[in-house]
Amino acid sequence: MKLLLDFFPIILFFVAFKVAGIYVATGVAIAATVAQIAWLRYSTGKVEPMQWVSLVVIVLFGGATIVAQNDTFIKWKPTVLYWLMAGSLAAGQLFFKKNLLKSLMGSQLELPDTAWRVTNWSWVAFFSVMGVVNLWVAYHFDTNTWVNFKLFGGLGLMVLFILAQAVYLGRHMKAEEAGKP
Repeated sequence: MKLLLDFFPIILFFVAFKVAGIYVATGVAIAATVAQIAWLRYSTGKVEPMQWVSLVVIVLFGGATIVAQNDTFIKWKPTVLYWLMAGSLAAGQLFFKKNLLKSLMGSQLELPDTAWRVTNWSWVAFFSVMGVVNLWVAYHFDTNTWVNFKLFGGLGLMVLFILAQAVYLGRHMKAEEAGKP
């Protein structure tokens, strides 16, 4: 259910784009994200910081898209989010000497510090590259292709990366955690 809620604005954006175009889809994405945050706040009493950041970014870039009637702003939104995530992970490691992934997942996974560092930097690299790839698609293809890439290409690359991470992490998990006797 949580996964569906996380993808709710993206799916609605995609459907609205196919039915009514980029500007309507952008308005739908803004409304869906506001509804998502409101629902999370109401149902759990808690909204993650990255969800607040996502709300601010969609309102700013989506609002600029609608006001200026220029789809360039909405095409930059995923890149801004990717780079904010990469920057947060990198800044945590470099400036605060804190691995944010370990802070988030450390209670669920026991890994050596080296594996946490590699995982953290892998995500920094992945998010950085995804930001560049998003811009490349946005500037080299039409809006329809970009929207399809945003949903299917971005999601597909994320799944492949997560699978690669799972293989890497599996090699570093303790025997009890990996389900071995």
